[in-house]
Amino acid sequence: VHRSAVDQTLYSQTGHLDLFLRFLLGLSLESNRKLLHAFITQTGSSSQNKEKTVQYIKKKISTNINTEKSINLLYCLNELGDDSLVEEIQQYLKSGAQSELSPSQWSALVFVLLTSAQDLEEFDLNKYITPDEIRDEILVRVMPVIAASRKAIIRCSKITKRSGKALTSVLNSETSSLRELHLTVDTLNLSENKLEDSGVKRLSALLANPECKVKDLRLWSCGVSDEGCAALDSALRSNPSHLKDLNLSGNKVGDSGVKCLSAVLEHPHCKLEKL
Repeated sequence: VHRSAVDQTLYSQTGHLDLFLRFLLGLSLESNRKLLHAFITQTGSSSQNKEKTVQYIKKKISTNINTEKSINLLYCLNELGDDSLVEEIQQYLKSGAQSELSPSQWSALVFVLLTSAQDLEEFDLNKYITPDEIRDEILVRVMPVIAASRKAIIRCSKITKRSGKALTSVLNSETSSLRELHLTVDTLNLSENKLEDSGVKRLSALLANPECKVKDLRLWSCGVSDEGCAALDSALRSNPSHLKDLNLSGNKVGDSGVKCLSAVLEHPHCKLEKL
């Protein structure tokens, strides 16, 4: 029953079964079963069933499921009284060491950071992984932490369309706490995402920070108009010395937008080579 409930929750696209699964697994604890023994007919050892469920959930967390689902499964483990993954990460954080984390450990790290009693003032991804080891799946996994942080620090070689889509969701989110993005990256690819002018304005506010060092910015087919170009123009004037390539193909840029960005090229510190 538990395996079936876990599978159905993971397959759900709406997340409407998340809380139900936690409730169901919480009922399976021995202490709760004793309270409900008049209503529940026990079959087999509850401790054995619990351990099988715990191992099954851990196996699911280790697969490439999305972050929200893995976080819900960690809540489920908590309901079952198993905090081994969380405790493992807490020990790792106390040690201050940097070692390669498994998918399960990344999920547990995100869970620990998001459920911490302290507000997330700053999240530096490179405390946990070196820039050359950062891959798309890791960026996607930690995106909820980035969204919950006031300041995020990321140094990596590139952000591709997959992780760019997750970052676009953060930029478009009204509930995101992100105010500073110290991003050092050769390529930031947000192409073919519904960024639009509102998202570009938020992106531009982040790009204006001198600590944001992006060399190649790809915004192909993102619904950007002249309004978005004006925001980019302002960002480039504030922080002109890093961006070398700006791709705005496939957008709704008019004459005023083109004029705006063309004027940036005349800035003495502008490094833009391709527009």
